[in-house]
Amino acid sequence: MRKVLLVILGIIILGGASYIAFLLINAPKEANKANKNIYKPIAIDTITNSDIPIVVKTNGVAEALKKFELFSEVQGVFQYSSKDFRAGQTYDKGQILLKINNEEFMANVISAKSDFFNLLVALMPDIKIDYPQEFEQWQTYINEFDVQEPLQELPEPSKQLKYFITGRGILSSYYNIKNLETRLNKFTIRAPFDGVLTEATINLGTLVRPGQRLGEFISPSVYEIQIALQKSMIPYLSVGDSVQLKSLDANFLALGKISRINKQIDAQTQTIQVFVQTKDQNVKEGLYLQAEIEGQTIQNAYSINRSLLNNANQVFVVKDSILDYRTVTPIYFTEDKALVKGLNDGETIMTSNLSSAYPGMLVRPKN
Repeated sequence: MRKVLLVILGIIILGGASYIAFLLINAPKEANKANKNIYKPIAIDTITNSDIPIVVKTNGVAEALKKFELFSEVQGVFQYSSKDFRAGQTYDKGQILLKINNEEFMANVISAKSDFFNLLVALMPDIKIDYPQEFEQWQTYINEFDVQEPLQELPEPSKQLKYFITGRGILSSYYNIKNLETRLNKFTIRAPFDGVLTEATINLGTLVRPGQRLGEFISPSVYEIQIALQKSMIPYLSVGDSVQLKSLDANFLALGKISRINKQIDAQTQTIQVFVQTKDQNVKEGLYLQAEIEGQTIQNAYSINRSLLNNANQVFVVKDSILDYRTVTPIYFTEDKALVKGLNDGETIMTSNLSSAYPGMLVRPKN
């Protein structure tokens, strides 16, 4: 009996162990099988390609298109201005911005003209004898000569007379005086256009030296905004494209147009300079503006979030509840969006930022 009981007990123990082993072996397989049937809920979007206009957002500082820096080429005391020479003062075209005292230099010019007149008078008897046919026009020139007035052009001499007066120093004296008159004109600076004085560094009575900066004069009618754009954006922009300008405090909106696009790329920033012109009266010198440029239209494209791009040119598409990679062609990037080509109308893409996603993953749309 004892042996029979031990045999029976051994059979029971072996059977129980075999059963437990069977359960342990089969349990993981069933769990794995169950896991394969889990569908990950994701957000999706159905592709509808369209024509999308490029809108470039950037910023820049407004500067007057016509800007005239005032420098002195002569020395003297600041003597006169048509108006009070102060920043913010407006001048009409041709009005005197500033006049430097020129009495000493004027005296030198008059003295040179007097010497030149004496040369001409001494020359007249020889002209009357040797070149009588030209005497009358030279006599008229002398009669009209005035040391207080700008020097008139010499009568056109014949070839023989030209040699004669050149040997007497007439031509050299004449051109020396013309040079002095040109320098004399630099004592007076006039407004080259209607504008406003934005900077004044001297006052009446100030001693002005050659090369000294006197101020700045601008035309407030046209302003230009210089902006820097990535070289990848340039193919979608052209001269004449509309630009919307907005102040940082959003007090006003202004319209402008692209006037120039530089052909040189900045080696350090890899950007290209683009210039925008505007005639809006609200724009002022030095104003910081935000610019929205309406560029060309990208045809048959789709806009997605930049975070959905994998490896810079792939997105996840959903086919029969399974994820798969689709290679696309990025055309243009903004801060958070990317315009891409290569997706077909009616296709479904995953719009969830799922870091664990992989090709072949089972998914289902979120309710």
